[in-house]
Amino acid sequence: MKRLLLISNGTNYSRSFLDHALEAIDTFLQGTTGEVIFVPYAKHDWDDYHDKVRGILERIGAVTDSVHRISKEVERKSAIQNARAVFVGGGNTFRLLETLYRLNLIPAIREAVLAGVPYIGVSAGVNLACPTIKTTNDMPIVYPPSFDALNLVPFNINPHYLDPDPNSQHMGETRAKRIEEFHEVNTVPVLGLREGGMLKIESTAVTLAGENGARLFRPNTPPEEYHPGARLDFLV
Repeated sequence: MKRLLLISNGTNYSRSFLDHALEAIDTFLQGTTGEVIFVPYAKHDWDDYHDKVRGILERIGAVTDSVHRISKEVERKSAIQNARAVFVGGGNTFRLLETLYRLNLIPAIREAVLAGVPYIGVSAGVNLACPTIKTTNDMPIVYPPSFDALNLVPFNINPHYLDPDPNSQHMGETRAKRIEEFHEVNTVPVLGLREGGMLKIESTAVTLAGENGARLFRPNTPPEEYHPGARLDFLV
């Protein structure tokens, strides 16, 4: 059974890294055993990133190893297949995807999750779970061979979604406008997941969780508002 926990952001305002999500992660991991395999490639310093996440997950009794510490491709694949969960951290989505393609890890992660290994994604890790990374907020600081991602869910997500501010004097595009532009050339739905929001997916059951809701965008359709606790099973 496919299981995913997709967390819009790693840090909530006025709180420490992952504080707002740690209870949800703990609940999500219950009933599983083994090591959590962390994927740090969205950041530049992989050792530092892994150390940070490892220290936080130790608070809920979870042992982690990082995929970058495993040198051989066959051993990386085996670790992912046998993981308690695959945890993909946030950062720059283009850097994350480029590295995963270069290391041939896209098929390994996708196959493992479809076979039942739980998947936790934060920010860039949320984008990675989608069909493509076309709705990321990040700059293309590197050039991946494709924008195609893991395709674990049949819709796209815009993490850190911000509602338009009617009092703002900023003249650049709002998130809603950028998603509208996406839908000028793409048809898949886009869920604007606000900070503090999470999506829990258990097979075909999709639940909006966390502290904030989400807006669903579809081509030629007014955006729809959903609040924590809402079921979005229709998206899968």
